[in-house]
Amino acid sequence: TRTVRGLEALSLCIPPTPGQSIVKRPDNKNLFTLGSIFRAKGYNSRFIYGGYGYFDNMSEFFSNNGYKVTDRSALKDSEIHYSNIWGVADEDLFTLSMRELDEDYRNKKPFFAQIMTVSNHRPYTYPEGRIDIPSKTSREGAVKYTDYAIGKFIKEARKKPWFSNTLFVIVADHCASSAGKVQLPVDKYHIPMIFYAPAHIAPSKFEKLTAQLDIGPTILGYLNFSYKSKFFGHDVFKMKDDEQRAFISTYQSLGYLRNGKLVVLNPNRKLSTFQPDFKTGAAIKTTDDEKLTNQAISYYQMAAFLYQKSLYQQEK
Repeated sequence: TRTVRGLEALSLCIPPTPGQSIVKRPDNKNLFTLGSIFRAKGYNSRFIYGGYGYFDNMSEFFSNNGYKVTDRSALKDSEIHYSNIWGVADEDLFTLSMRELDEDYRNKKPFFAQIMTVSNHRPYTYPEGRIDIPSKTSREGAVKYTDYAIGKFIKEARKKPWFSNTLFVIVADHCASSAGKVQLPVDKYHIPMIFYAPAHIAPSKFEKLTAQLDIGPTILGYLNFSYKSKFFGHDVFKMKDDEQRAFISTYQSLGYLRNGKLVVLNPNRKLSTFQPDFKTGAAIKTTDDEKLTNQAISYYQMAAFLYQKSLYQQEK
């Protein structure tokens, strides 16, 4: 449940590989990323972060993989209403983001921006007077403040000439906590995702089982981009019912969800299969499914192999 795992899935559209996230590894330059595809299509690809980009190697990773990085250092002191150990308040991050997007529009450049907020972290502090929950009291307050900041950003974006031709995607980098009574409690990995483009997408609810690594291909599919893909993800709007699956993990355990079952791969070639309850997170151990087990192993081993052999690079 680390941010760098979410960034890995969202930018590389790849399952988690053994060890630490690719974002923090050596030899992680010129990889095949969502940003590199947009850049090849003539877009300005940006990664905009409310903290300092050196944290978790973010600046190094994104700047070498198709993105222009902008962090809190681009804000003047007078533009910062509040900051804590993680970075500036989300509303200040969105002020910075709006400035960068407006600049791209003035320069007649289409843009793709991956914006990462920071306020929804302990100690859950944010500017007072924005919402009806005092700062530093609860996670619920931090969530509500982030919701307020996003709403304010969308409201301001509505006034922009680029709004009607822009897709907004809102998604979590990871869940609040993966701790539970079972090894991989599936309910703790359920995160929100919203696609918002009121001029183009009618309100509806999407019910299929998907993963963060599907978001990139879904965005590209929605934009009708033609590209040669190395991504492990699928366009969820074209996904068949029998193609639904998801990937969840901890530092040592790798999980594969499909057909109502959860295969868990552990160190030393140990594996288990469970029947999970998606609402409670409970899981009943069940008979191993050879086909499902082989699929799980194949996904994770192939992801590791492609990275280790430098086969997940941008096409030259």
